[in-house]
Amino acid sequence: MDKQLLNRTTQQLKQVCADSTTPAGDDGSREANTAQKSALNQMFELFRFNYHNQFLKAFPNADTLITAKRLWARLLMDYPASMILSAAERAVKECSYLPNVHEVISRCDLAAEFGVPDAHSAYIEACRAPSPKKNFGWSHPIVYFAGRASDWFFLANSTEQQAFPVFKRNYDLLLQRLQQGEDIQLAVEKALPVTIERPLDRQQQQENLQQLKSLL
Repeated sequence: MDKQLLNRTTQQLKQVCADSTTPAGDDGSREANTAQKSALNQMFELFRFNYHNQFLKAFPNADTLITAKRLWARLLMDYPASMILSAAERAVKECSYLPNVHEVISRCDLAAEFGVPDAHSAYIEACRAPSPKKNFGWSHPIVYFAGRASDWFFLANSTEQQAFPVFKRNYDLLLQRLQQGEDIQLAVEKALPVTIERPLDRQQQQENLQQLKSLL
């Protein structure tokens, strides 16, 4: 099995190299942006952690790993960084063996097939959408339902560092429902809080209630 894995990876690299001729009209200057490169590095670390022995056999040295990252970057540069990471995470959940680049691309294409934006673009759209939310011209209904599940007040009054992970978790759950043909309008179960916050006093509760009403 280890030999088969190594042969599989080698053939994949050879095939991509064989297909790497620059198309007519393309000066070959395109390259992945900083966010995509960061996503690619995170993806390889995710694979290293989850497929440790397979990963080391597929990429036995630094040169092989660098070559693979360059080739994967070229093939994935048309996808946003957040979509690359989401596809990698889904691949880890669904694949018993180390995924190849085509398996990651297929999961990126699956999201694109439904015409949904990547998670971060959806988050920005949800944060910027005016009230009433239901009347906004959403790029896809999944963005609205992810925003609703994340709580509009929370999105409007939290930093991106705090709010985006919550939104992304809900968005990914709804995207999974969409891919499986399930109803995305059903309520999303809330994640358990990491910490327990102190209750707000009555004045703060009233102020927050007024702000929340203005968002509906």
